[in-house]
Amino acid sequence: MWDKLESLVGRVAELERLMTDPSVVGNSREMQRVGRELSELRPLVDAHARYRKIARELEENRELQETEKDPEIRSMAREEIARLSAEQEAVAAEIRLLLLPRDPNDEKNILIEIRAGAGGEEAALFATELFRAYSMYAALKGWKVEVLSRSETGLGGTKEVIAMIEGKGAYSRLKFESGVHRVQRVPATESGGRIHTSTVTVAVMPEAEEVDVQINPDDLRIDVFRSSGPGGQSVNTTDSAVRITHIPTGLVVQCQDEKSQLKNKSKALKILRSRLYDLEMEKQRAERADLRRSQVGTGDRSERIRTYNFPQSRVTDHRIGFTVHQLSPVLDGGFDPFIDALVANAQVEALKTAG
Repeated sequence: MWDKLESLVGRVAELERLMTDPSVVGNSREMQRVGRELSELRPLVDAHARYRKIARELEENRELQETEKDPEIRSMAREEIARLSAEQEAVAAEIRLLLLPRDPNDEKNILIEIRAGAGGEEAALFATELFRAYSMYAALKGWKVEVLSRSETGLGGTKEVIAMIEGKGAYSRLKFESGVHRVQRVPATESGGRIHTSTVTVAVMPEAEEVDVQINPDDLRIDVFRSSGPGGQSVNTTDSAVRITHIPTGLVVQCQDEKSQLKNKSKALKILRSRLYDLEMEKQRAERADLRRSQVGTGDRSERIRTYNFPQSRVTDHRIGFTVHQLSPVLDGGFDPFIDALVANAQVEALKTAG
């Protein structure tokens, strides 16, 4: 670990030199790349400097304890050794975390897809509430939410919604939300007061840039048609809706929210690109199956990950056995306690694998 640290310290010195190199300063893309790498490595170098400073202070206090004749000074040195040893271990733990391989997608924007599952209209209504909750979470983080596609029921439920969430670290915070979300409550339409169980599926994908996924135009079949609203009612009088089929994979994406065919096509391509990127990520995860089994699920669409129990105001994440009895704050965007616990768990598992 320390050999790797020393090499990274050297790399930071090289990057700082490059930041003043005229050939880099004159190239905005290269300047951005160097600046990004430098900002990623700096916390590690700072932690390394703190560790070395503590090590020097420890050495001085141990020397004092061995050579000093005054018992009071020896006692003070002993107390300092205990404090500094604990501090050194904490910094070492921080360094081990910082040295873990970074997910290259962590800083990316995301596409989030929320679909009503089992439970009919009740599932669709909860899909609307869950999308509102994620939108509020994004607002709390200062992120931007753009709906790319939405299909609603006549009663205000959501069959499916696909949205882009743009903001620094969006994927790193929301990547553990993929899976089946279960709701238990008495529906408004239930006169007998019986609790119903419904499900909503969530898929979180990093936004794929054109450099991430190359799409051959010959692999696409593009159909245009007239868009329609809930219940089949017409909402547009022109053929502005777009359906794109990716022939090699059979993936189909449809967008009809915009009145412009060009805008719908652009949104559909954005969704398709991210789904293809997600497929490739799934393939890579399958190839690392042993590692995958040791980690918290981050992509299995069929995995039941969380239950929202309205009668008991209880929310439970089944992957880590984490429960809070504050359902309303969670549905107002208060996902951080779950996300923090999931991130911490993932780090512990990664450290076990690295060790």
